[in-house]
Amino acid sequence: MPEIQLGNHTIRSHGVTVARFHMHDWLILLLLIVIEVVLNVIEPFHRFVGEDMLTDLRYPLQDNTIPFWAVPLIAVVLPFAIIVVYYFIRNDVYDLHHAFLGLLFSVLITGVITDAIKDAVGRPRPDFFWRCFPDGIGVFHNVTRDVLCTGNKNVVKEGHKSFPSGHTSWSFAGLGFLALYLSGKIRVFDQRGHVAKLCIVFLPLLVAALVGVSRVDDYWHHWQDVFGGSIIGLTVATFCYLQFFPPPYDPDGWGTHAYFQMLADSRNDVQNSAGMNHLSVRQTELENVYVDRDETSMEIPRSSNTRDTTRMLENR
Repeated sequence: MPEIQLGNHTIRSHGVTVARFHMHDWLILLLLIVIEVVLNVIEPFHRFVGEDMLTDLRYPLQDNTIPFWAVPLIAVVLPFAIIVVYYFIRNDVYDLHHAFLGLLFSVLITGVITDAIKDAVGRPRPDFFWRCFPDGIGVFHNVTRDVLCTGNKNVVKEGHKSFPSGHTSWSFAGLGFLALYLSGKIRVFDQRGHVAKLCIVFLPLLVAALVGVSRVDDYWHHWQDVFGGSIIGLTVATFCYLQFFPPPYDPDGWGTHAYFQMLADSRNDVQNSAGMNHLSVRQTELENVYVDRDETSMEIPRSSNTRDTTRMLENR
C-alpha cells in the first residue's frame, strides 16, 4: 500500500469523522465501565472455608508490591504513550484512534470477565486467615466449622477474590495488546531473521509476567490465579487487536483495517470517475458520423431524424 497517503489523515482533518463513525463503540466502553464498577461493589460468593482448610491460607497479610493505582499506568497509560509517539511519527489518525479504542476494549473486557469470575468463584486468598481473624484467634461455626470472620468487612470481602488475578489479567491485556501492536509496526515476522525485534516484543510481556509474579510473592494470589489471569488477558487482547489490525505476520500488519479500506474506497472512486469520463468522451465521439467520399469527409449531425444515406451516395 502506498505509504505516501499517511500524512494526509490527522486528528485535525479526520479525527472527528473517525470518532463519530465509532460512536457506538465508545458508548459500549462506557457501559463496560459501569459494569466494572458494579462488579467491584457487589458482594462476592463466600465459599465455605472449614477450619481444616486454613492450613494453606495462613500466609502473612502484607501490602502490594505493585499497588492498585499503578496497574492502569502499566496496562493503559504506558501503551497509549507509545501509540501517541507513533502517531506523531506517521500522522495516521486511523492508527491512533483504533489502537486506543482496541486497547481500552482489551483492558475493560478483561476487567469485566475477571471480576465476574472473581465474584462467582469466591476463592479465598492465601492470606485469608489473617484477613478473617486479624487477632489470630479463629472463630468457627459449632456444627459446620465454617469460619466466622471477625475482621474488617471490606478486607474480608477482598479475601474472597483470589481467582483470577486482576493485576495479572489487566497487565497482560494492556501489555499483550502493546506487544501485538509493536510486532506489526516493526514487522517482526518479515522473514528476515532479526531476532532483536522479538526482544522488543517480548519486553512488554516480561513486564506483565513480573506483575503476575509479584502477586504470588505478596501472598495475594495462588499461582493458578496468576496463570488464569494471564490467559484471559492475552486472549482478549488478541481478539481486540485483530478486530482493528491485520495479523502481525501479514504484509499489511503495520496498518489498520480501516486505513486499507479507505485506500481501497478512494481507489475505486478514482477508477469510477475515470470510467465516467471515458464514457463521456466516447459519447461525444459518437455524436458525429463521418462519410468518406473522393478522399473528402462529410460530417452529418446525428439526431433522431437522421437516415443512413450511404447507399444513396454510392448509387449516384
